[in-house]
Amino acid sequence: MFFLTKITKFTPVLLTTSLLLGTEAPVIAHKVEVSGDIAGLWHIEPNHSPKAGEPAQVWIALTQAGGAIVPLEQCDCKLTVYSAPYTGGEIPVLEPTLEAISAEQYQGIPGAEVVFPEAGEYQLRLNGAPQAGADFQPFELSYTAIVGRGTAPVANPAAQSNNSPIEETQTTVSQSSEDTDNESQTIPANQTNPSRLPLIILVVALIFGGLGLMVRQSKMFR
Repeated sequence: MFFLTKITKFTPVLLTTSLLLGTEAPVIAHKVEVSGDIAGLWHIEPNHSPKAGEPAQVWIALTQAGGAIVPLEQCDCKLTVYSAPYTGGEIPVLEPTLEAISAEQYQGIPGAEVVFPEAGEYQLRLNGAPQAGADFQPFELSYTAIVGRGTAPVANPAAQSNNSPIEETQTTVSQSSEDTDNESQTIPANQTNPSRLPLIILVVALIFGGLGLMVRQSKMFR
């Protein structure tokens, strides 16, 4: 008897779910989960294939038992994103801000732009409670998203440093050249290169030898 009562209670929700899945979007592109007396239809653009570092549009069409759509203005909703597998008490990776959006045939439903930080598996969780006079039970819905690698290049921390190794090498070479120039400028002008000393001695000896020869010749002619 209890089983029949539960089926009767959720028949509108199941019928609504069937209608939701009968839209133009492919069946595989949606996931429906029931919590309390709320059914939630999850969707992620683009085509349930989010990429790391690229904006993805997440929206959830909430349907109350009886077939009525629950807009965001009637739901105190919060969306959190965790690394999968999720275990209770974890700190969320992201807490996107929900906004009322229009998607497909749904108006004013919860939606958010999510940028997943890196490729991998994530679990999205939507917690909600009634507000603005709405009448439904608090609920918690979840959805697992598989995020692929993005096309945007990953920033290289080494490339973001102020001086690259090449620049540092060029700076060192420049400084060495400047130091060498400074040292060459500090050599005294009267300092003689030792390699020229034998040549100077030879020139002096030739001069004195020539003078001696001239003196001897002058004495002979007297």
